[in-house]
Amino acid sequence: MAATFNARWAEQGAWQREFSFLLRLFSRWLKDNALLDSAVQDCLERLENRVRGSRVMVAFVAEFSRGKSEMVNAIFFADYGRRIMPASAGRTTMCPTEIAYDPDLAPTLRLLPIQTRLQAKALRDWRLNLDAWTTFVLDLNSAEQLASTFERVTETLQVTPQEAQALGFWDSPGPEDHPPTDAQGLVEVPKWRHALVNFAHPLLKQGLVILDTPGLNAVGAEPELTLDLIDQADAVVFIVGADTGVTASDLAIWQDHIRPCTDQGRTELLVLNKIDTLWDELRSPDQVQAQIEAQKRRAAEALGVDPQDVLAVSAQKGLVAKISSNADLLERSGLLALEAALAHGVVGGRRAALHIAVAQDIATLLAEVGRIVHTSQMGLAGQRAEVEGLRGKSDAVVQQMRERIAREQQEFERGSSKIRAVKAVHARLFQDIWDALDPSQLAHEINTLERALSQPGLKMGAKKAYGETFSRLRARLSQVQALANEIRAMQVATFHQINAELGTALQPLAPPALDACLMDLALTERSHLSYLGLRNLLRLQQPEFRQRLVVALESRLQTMRAGVRMDAQSWRNSVAAHLDAQIHLRRTHFANRLDALEKVGNATAGLHQRLRQLADRQQAMEALATKLEEQTAHLVAANEDHQAKLQARSLPPF
Repeated sequence: MAATFNARWAEQGAWQREFSFLLRLFSRWLKDNALLDSAVQDCLERLENRVRGSRVMVAFVAEFSRGKSEMVNAIFFADYGRRIMPASAGRTTMCPTEIAYDPDLAPTLRLLPIQTRLQAKALRDWRLNLDAWTTFVLDLNSAEQLASTFERVTETLQVTPQEAQALGFWDSPGPEDHPPTDAQGLVEVPKWRHALVNFAHPLLKQGLVILDTPGLNAVGAEPELTLDLIDQADAVVFIVGADTGVTASDLAIWQDHIRPCTDQGRTELLVLNKIDTLWDELRSPDQVQAQIEAQKRRAAEALGVDPQDVLAVSAQKGLVAKISSNADLLERSGLLALEAALAHGVVGGRRAALHIAVAQDIATLLAEVGRIVHTSQMGLAGQRAEVEGLRGKSDAVVQQMRERIAREQQEFERGSSKIRAVKAVHARLFQDIWDALDPSQLAHEINTLERALSQPGLKMGAKKAYGETFSRLRARLSQVQALANEIRAMQVATFHQINAELGTALQPLAPPALDACLMDLALTERSHLSYLGLRNLLRLQQPEFRQRLVVALESRLQTMRAGVRMDAQSWRNSVAAHLDAQIHLRRTHFANRLDALEKVGNATAGLHQRLRQLADRQQAMEALATKLEEQTAHLVAANEDHQAKLQARSLPPF
């Protein structure tokens, strides 16, 4: 029972591998049966990327010395038999640390120097600049080497207050929040801005990402951390100390960095850690438990939550219990309840969302392949009817039919220019979408917002400026959706006309819906507006903080823009592939009809033989259609069965 979260996450990984294997088999079957055109290939790639690329981030957030790193050690790395993440008294993790797995990279710890904050560049962009990071190789076979290398995230620098202000560590609204100076008047700041750990741990290889954050001073200086990483996390574990209760800095983190991102469908767990400090051998177990419950109530009251939503844990004792295989101590530590809550909220919630998305992708894939099968069936039916009409016909009639098919073929080739014209019109209409999504449009909005935030005063108009910016961004997305709907309407009209004139089976393809992006935009706006509480409104007086805030927003919006453009490009490619496929199918149809006439002539035996061939091909195509349903049914069943198993074993949150 000690591996509740690990076991549930392992089940998720097993399902992903199984489903990816089924997709590869299905892709091979489609290729063997000539059903794998570019549009179908795109659908398969999207589906496999969704399944295999599904990543889940769990963020551990708290003030210094609340036991975040120890909790990471206890939940994820106890199998090493020792601490991996630094977890000693005082400040440990000095910079945000992401622990994940990328098979294309070697096992490394990469550290971004704190001086990069002096440049107006988002963390998202720094990730692409490998030369900017200091890299240390990890030895996965040595727990000691791992632990000693990870100690580097605790490194600090001594800088002047002026340098600290430029780096974002001296811009708090009150002097009491400033870091202390030493005898030389210098300030201690983190040496590193961000840490990326590439680590081939079984859980990480299955898509788990762990974010270990530093305390208030470091988090507050990096808006992108709150408004991007923490905001996008699938689960947030917020930790306070049982020995300290909820302090002013705990409350500041909760109000400024957790609450702004609440109500986004993610899992939020509130943990009262270090309950072992309340274990008192001079008190009875009931008295100790009453004291723990009292601390839970006080913490819940300070944070404005239900006491039932606070988990009491001793991460340190849980780690010791796992390493020493002490089941009683593990149960008493409360770690199992925390792991169960993580398993229920993170694995269960993520799997449910993925189940819905995969089901939609399978339906899209079936529709794409079904169009190819349906068109082939129609062509075979037409050929068979035509050949049956040759019974008892003279050579002259056969020759007339041959000439008629040749004329139809020539007319189709002349008429196919209409299909090429449709592609040209599509290109022009899509250009309007590209113009609406041009990066310069977004850059203009960001510059406008930055100028508004730079106006003198107490920044009380900042929220209004944000509101106006997001209003224009929503209008821009609505424009893109309107353009997409216009293209779809053009497809309906022109495809109907072309089908009637050329005998094609063109079908309009639905444009990508922007509902998810609009929702993401709304959540981003809400996060930023909530983030701009009084404390952070006052921070806007500092140019460095203001710049980092705007850069964080721009980075998030660029990601949204890129996603919308990618979906639109995929739609355009599918339409183009559909048009090309119809031209190819019609040409093949004409060639088959002429070939049939050449072979049949006026010979009755040849006629019967051709009819048998066409009948066999029709039966084969019908069998192919049935097999297609069976193949996709396997995918649907693999998706639904696993979801049903998870629901049947669903754990209560606490």
